[in-house]
Amino acid sequence: MAGGTGPGPRLPRGRAGDVALAVGVFVPVAVGSVHSLIGARAEPWAVTALSWVLIAVVCGALYFSRRRPVAVGAFVLAVSMLYYLVSFYDGPLIIAFIAALYETAARGRTRAAVALAALAVIGVGVGTLAGNPDFNQVALFMLAGWLVAIVALGGARHSRLAYAREVERRAIGEERLRIAREVHDVVGHHMSLINVQAGTALHRIERDPAQAATALAAIKESSREALRELRATLGVLREAGERAPTEPAPGLARIGELVRAARSAGLTVRTEVTGEAGPPPTEVDLAGYRIVQESLTNVARHARATTATVRVEHRSREVVIEVTDDGDGPAAGAGAPGSGIRGMSERARALGGELAAAPRPGGGFAVRARLPYRNGASPTP
Repeated sequence: MAGGTGPGPRLPRGRAGDVALAVGVFVPVAVGSVHSLIGARAEPWAVTALSWVLIAVVCGALYFSRRRPVAVGAFVLAVSMLYYLVSFYDGPLIIAFIAALYETAARGRTRAAVALAALAVIGVGVGTLAGNPDFNQVALFMLAGWLVAIVALGGARHSRLAYAREVERRAIGEERLRIAREVHDVVGHHMSLINVQAGTALHRIERDPAQAATALAAIKESSREALRELRATLGVLREAGERAPTEPAPGLARIGELVRAARSAGLTVRTEVTGEAGPPPTEVDLAGYRIVQESLTNVARHARATTATVRVEHRSREVVIEVTDDGDGPAAGAGAPGSGIRGMSERARALGGELAAAPRPGGGFAVRARLPYRNGASPTP
């Protein structure tokens, strides 16, 4: 049977597990059948030898049950019936059929497992009606109950493993999405500023060398910050044993850096921070920082704005962020703003909040996000 998961010793898996299953069933069956080799003879030695061959064949077939559960289950049932018809001693070979039945159900072939169990009950029932002294109606009823329980256990294991695989798949997908958002926000923001500053430097390099030099210095600072944040973001992909990054995680306390970078690109930025609450939980702090970052990136790249305002309101159980500008809104057909807005919305929804982004009635564009503290968390002391 398939190895389990969780703490404690692990059962063998793969081919080693197949061997363990076959051997693990053969040992108790052989011990329970050894009385056919000793004592007074109730059957010819040729029949006893055939019985042991059938035992070995049935237990050996379990080696293939992981790859061909239905075929092995049918084979084990047929050969086991032949064994009980031939042998006078009737050893515990039914253990092999129970193992095959469990494997069939655990591999997701529930209908086939139910059919095999039904065939086994019918076969034993026919033998009971034919006058088999070893079975009666009570024993037949108990056998049916045992087989139903085995099928149910196998089906439950299949469902549990399928659920665990789905949870793992979703966790991997969410982690990839989170990393993609982080890389998009870090690279997109700084590359946008570098693009704007490079254009300024090219435009002013002959007429105003001093302003061109300022733009080039801003490019150097933006590229350095981009590399630092990118290393911190990709730290989640570090292998075990590597040193953890020592830089502080981005948060709302660092939006001044974003404002200075935007100003170096020629944008006038005002900030308004209100509320007396302490720093928000880490995930809210990071999401708020990234939303401000992406909003200023879109303003610098697409809004054709001269002024932007960043408002951060700390409340008792949530943070409200608003970024407005006096530009023309996102450029028509621009793919990056849409992707950025979608990423910001995903960040807000992941925290149970919401984000709205739309042109303002009086002109310009506005992004407003509400980021609640999950599970009733309080601000960080």
